[in-house]
Amino acid sequence: MIKEKLKKIEENVYELPKEENMLVPGRIFFSKKMIETIEEDSLKQVQNVAKLPGILKYSIGLPDMHVGYGFPIGGVAAFDLDQGVITPGGVGYDIDCSVRLLKTNLKKEDITKDNEKIAKALFKKIPSGLGKGSRFNISRQELKKVLEKGVNYIIEKGYGKKEDLLYLEEGGCIPGAEASKVSSKAIKRGIGQLGTLGSGNHFLEVGYVEEIYNKEVASVFGLEKNQVTILIHCGSRGLGHQIASDYIKLMEEEYGFKNLPDRELINAPIKSRLGRDYYSAMAAAANFAFVNKQIITHWIREEMKELFPEKKDLEIKVVYEVCHNIAKFEKYNIDGKEKTVCVHRKGATRSLGPGRIEIPEAYRAVGQPVLIPGTMGTASYVLVGTKKAEELTFGSTVHGAGRVMSRSSALRNIRGEKIKKDLKNKGIEIEAGSWKSFSEESPNAYKDIDEVVKVVDELGISKKVAKLIPLVVIKG
Repeated sequence: MIKEKLKKIEENVYELPKEENMLVPGRIFFSKKMIETIEEDSLKQVQNVAKLPGILKYSIGLPDMHVGYGFPIGGVAAFDLDQGVITPGGVGYDIDCSVRLLKTNLKKEDITKDNEKIAKALFKKIPSGLGKGSRFNISRQELKKVLEKGVNYIIEKGYGKKEDLLYLEEGGCIPGAEASKVSSKAIKRGIGQLGTLGSGNHFLEVGYVEEIYNKEVASVFGLEKNQVTILIHCGSRGLGHQIASDYIKLMEEEYGFKNLPDRELINAPIKSRLGRDYYSAMAAAANFAFVNKQIITHWIREEMKELFPEKKDLEIKVVYEVCHNIAKFEKYNIDGKEKTVCVHRKGATRSLGPGRIEIPEAYRAVGQPVLIPGTMGTASYVLVGTKKAEELTFGSTVHGAGRVMSRSSALRNIRGEKIKKDLKNKGIEIEAGSWKSFSEESPNAYKDIDEVVKVVDELGISKKVAKLIPLVVIKG
């Protein structure tokens, strides 16, 4: 068993030694409690990633790690620009599946009596569910502008405020995106899906700040106890999925599988024509995802003003939006020298420490906001990035709780009706497209979010700032 090869380096840090064709060791950041239930197949994926050309330092598994396509979900790896590769398996099918946090000037007591009304209104306003179309109409030409210009383009069309751009990773637009590298099939799949949540673990959640752990940083982020917050979790929908499928096929045709540790790790050299084309298409999908959440944000603002007409000064502002499922060019200290590398984050979140230029100026002195959503009906967390993350994990931390039960197993073993009843008894109103969603996304299907956050906080790869408790949940 691979698990038996793990060597404890220090508290919450384990090493998977180099063997066979591994170019670097694996580093697994788990608590002792988590190691007991770690998946063998996810460890095998960490080993396989360590065999990819140009990988630097470690193949990394974070505390929310579980089996994914190619990379484990909760996997991180950085590659040398000259010798390394870029792989769709290290990004995922749902390119830039990510989280945006909104803050309001409402208090918990302002909305608790209206939870059911809020849930029904937002469920009606924001399309959710598998393949669900949007009432937002856009031409193919306009969509291509979205792919290349990101959120700035849609704000110019009246969907939001210029201020929103200040608090989005990459300012809501990843450089290098090219619509010409996106297939017509991907365009067709995406054109009717802007402003939609999608299905699976995507959600919209209205909650409140239950606890503040770091008053200074919370104040910088504009968070305070009992404040109403809104989390949006969704990605690039069918467009991103098709881009992944397209480039996996193109890379298979160009390079074949002969030297791969796993067919799902098909890749292209970063500086090759195909590697550059994939990056440009991936960046376009990420920009689509940014815009997707921007339109949802606009509609939330509209709906909340209608729900609370007496609140004339109602404000709903962006705290931050952070990417998951992405490959980024970032600078880190490698063997004593600053070096630009290609960091793959698969089900992982950026966690940069104070002073980094990539962080919004208003937050730069304290570090980047890190958003870690829980599961349906459990707490979510706001943390802050650290220099320790830059040293240990290429500026990365977890993106959520991480599954312990497959969706098919959850469907067999968990009754959706019971989940909804249990959440109602906790004071949480939930709306979903089907009973299937309740079963698949039950808290029982996921790791303990409190334990996951405890580990990253103890490691210092992100530090706790605030705890959010849900009151209203909209699921795909």
